[in-house]
Amino acid sequence: MNIPDKLKRTLDEIFEAFSIVCEGTYVYVNDMSVDLSRWSRTAVDAFDLPGEYMTNAGGIWEEHIHPEDREAYHKSIDEIMRGAAGSHDMQYRARNRQGNYVMCTCRGVVIHDAEGKPAYFAGSIRNHGLEGDIDVMTGLRDQKGFLEDLEESLSEQKPFFAAILGINGFSEINTLYGYDFGNLVIQKTARLYLTQTLNGGRVYRLDGARFGLISKNFTPEQAEDAFSRFRDRTRKGFTIDGIHISFVVSEGGIYVDSYEVNSHTILACLESAYRRSGRNMLGDVTIFSARAGQKQAEALALLSDIRESVFQKCRGFLLYYQPIMNAESQTLRGAEALIRYRDDRHGLVFPDTFIPFLENDSIFPELGSWILRRAMEDGARFVQKVPDFIMNVNLSYVQLEQAGFAEEVKRLLDETGFPARNLCLEITERCRFLDLQLLKSIMNDLRQYGVKFALDDFGTGFSSASLLNDLSFDTIKIDRAFVTGIAVDTKKQDALSHLAGLARTFGSDVCVEGIEDEATREAVNRYHVTSLQGYLYSKPVSAEVFERDWV
Repeated sequence: MNIPDKLKRTLDEIFEAFSIVCEGTYVYVNDMSVDLSRWSRTAVDAFDLPGEYMTNAGGIWEEHIHPEDREAYHKSIDEIMRGAAGSHDMQYRARNRQGNYVMCTCRGVVIHDAEGKPAYFAGSIRNHGLEGDIDVMTGLRDQKGFLEDLEESLSEQKPFFAAILGINGFSEINTLYGYDFGNLVIQKTARLYLTQTLNGGRVYRLDGARFGLISKNFTPEQAEDAFSRFRDRTRKGFTIDGIHISFVVSEGGIYVDSYEVNSHTILACLESAYRRSGRNMLGDVTIFSARAGQKQAEALALLSDIRESVFQKCRGFLLYYQPIMNAESQTLRGAEALIRYRDDRHGLVFPDTFIPFLENDSIFPELGSWILRRAMEDGARFVQKVPDFIMNVNLSYVQLEQAGFAEEVKRLLDETGFPARNLCLEITERCRFLDLQLLKSIMNDLRQYGVKFALDDFGTGFSSASLLNDLSFDTIKIDRAFVTGIAVDTKKQDALSHLAGLARTFGSDVCVEGIEDEATREAVNRYHVTSLQGYLYSKPVSAEVFERDWV
C-alpha cells in the first residue's frame, strides 16, 4: 500500500503513543479524513487481517464480528465516523484465525484537530480469549476480572456505574430441566444482557447465575432503563431446545463518583443492593445510596474504613449492652449485646449503617466471631455477680451458613469460660433464606451443649409462624412495632395477645421489645409475657457502665 510519508508518520506517532499506555491489547488508529488505519501486528496475525495498514478497517473488522453482534457494532462505528459520537466502548465476539469466536472489549476515542473537527479515531481491543480470567461457558471475564476492572475504573477517577444482576430461583430451573439445560440458560442470558448493554458497558460472569456490569457511559437512569428492557425480555421468555423458559431477574447497582475506596468495598455495596433487590423478588433494580443526610462519598469512605477495621483485628468496634428485665419481678434477667463502631473521623456509628453492608462481605464471619468472643468475655464477669444472667447475641444468616459455625461457638465458650447455659443466640426471620435442615442441625447441636435460641423480630416477616412450627426456640422476641402506643391501641392489643399466645403454644418464653414508658409496660404485662426490654429501663450502654449500674 502506497501511503504518503507525512500521513504515515502522523499515523505511526499516534499509534506508538497509544501502544505505550495500552500494553497487552491490540491498538488501532484511524485517520478519519481518508479512512486509513494502522493496526497492531499481533491483531493482524491473530485475526488474519489484510495487514497493519488498511483502508475501510471498520468494514473489514465487521466481517469478523459474530452476526448477532454486528448490528450494534455497525451502529456504533457509523456514529463515530459521522461525528455523532466521540467514544466507543463495547463487547462483542470476533472470529480469530482458527475460525473460533472470542470475546473482545473494544474501546476508542475521537481525537479532534485544532479547529475542533474529528481527525483520528484511536483505541485498543482486548482479546479476552488470551486471558486466564475468562469464564469458559460464556466467554465473559469472571469475578477476578470484574474486581480488576473495578480497580482500574477507580484508578481512572472518573464516574462509573457498576451492577450485579442475577436470575431469581435459578436452582429450580436446574431441578426441573437438569444442569445442562441450566448452562444453556446462563449462556442465553449472558447474550441477552450483553445485547442490552452493547456500547454501554462491559459484562462479566460472576458466580452461579449472576453477572456483573461496569459502565462508564451509563447514568444510573440509563442503566435502570437497560435493566428494565432486559427484565421485560426475560419475563416474556425465550425457547431453548424446544422448551419455553421465563424468569425474573434482580439487579443491585451503584454509581461511583468517590475513588478513595477499593474494589472490595464497591463489591460489598453491590452485594448489599443485590440482596435487597432479590428479597423483593419482583425484578426491580436497587441502587446503593447513602442514608438520608449523608453524601455518597462520605458513605463509601465510612464503609471502607469500617471494612478495613475488621482486618485490623476489629479495631474501633465495641459492644453495648441493653438490659432485659423479668416482666413479673422487674429484676435483671440478662442483656442483649449490640455492636457499635467508633473512630475519630466518623464518631459513633450504629449497626444499621454498616451491618447490611458487611453481611454480604466475605469478611463478615470474622466480625461475627469477634462479637461472640467479646460478648462472652464481658458476660463472664456479669455471670460471676448474677449467676442466672443470660447473654443474648444476634446472629446473621451469613454466620450460620459458615462451615463449622457450631464448632466455633463451642470453641469460644471453652476459651472464654463462659457457661453455655447462659448464652442465647438470636436469629431473625431472614433465616428463611437458609437451608432449614442446616439451621435445625446447628440449633440441635448447640442446644445439646446448653446454648439457648431466640427468634428475633417475631411477627415482622412472612415466615415467622412457619419457623416456629419447624424449629424450637427458647424465647420469642416480639418487635417494638407491635407495642408502640399499645396502651390505647386495641388492634395492637389484639395482635400482641395473638402473638404471645402463639409463642406459648410452641413452648417458648415471650420477650417484648420497645418498652419505653410505664403505660406500655403495664399494658404489655396483661398478656403474661416473660421478659421486657426497652428505654424505660435503659438505653444500650458500654460494658463498663452496664457492669457498674446493673450487675
